Amino acid sequence: MTEVFFYHGASDKIAAACALLSGAYAKKKAVLVYALEKEVAGSVDRMLWTHAPLSFVPHCRADSPLAAETPILITDTLETIPQDERLMNLSREIPPGFSRFQSLIEVVGQDESDRLAARDRVKFYKDRGYEVRYFDLSDR
Repeated sequence: MTEVFFYHGASDKIAAACALLSGAYAKKKAVLVYALEKEVAGSVDRMLWTHAPLSFVPHCRADSPLAAETPILITDTLETIPQDERLMNLSREIPPGFSRFQSLIEVVGQDESDRLAARDRVKFYKDRGYEVRYFDLSDR
């Protein structure tokens, strides 16, 4: 069963997501980043280039010719991507087919609409028997 992790209270949702992605890359873990909004996907892409000045986090869009050899992929669709280890959800919706992934990472900011949408997702996962683990980012 998919492990569900909620990282909530981030003052900067994109920066928090990039920090988590950087940590995953350091541990040699691949992550698929689900970002429905082009602005969010673009922000993640840009921040991963500049997140830590002395480090490099290899990433690209899932439709890139380099996707097969890149550990961090950014996408707005999950149907055609074979990776099924880790999914990071940066949308406010339940990712379609999330249950095929070993783990689902939800990153939630402090924006009220983001928090309300996250509560709905928590309820959805819990109602279906998923254990949800929480990590508070508000003090960072």
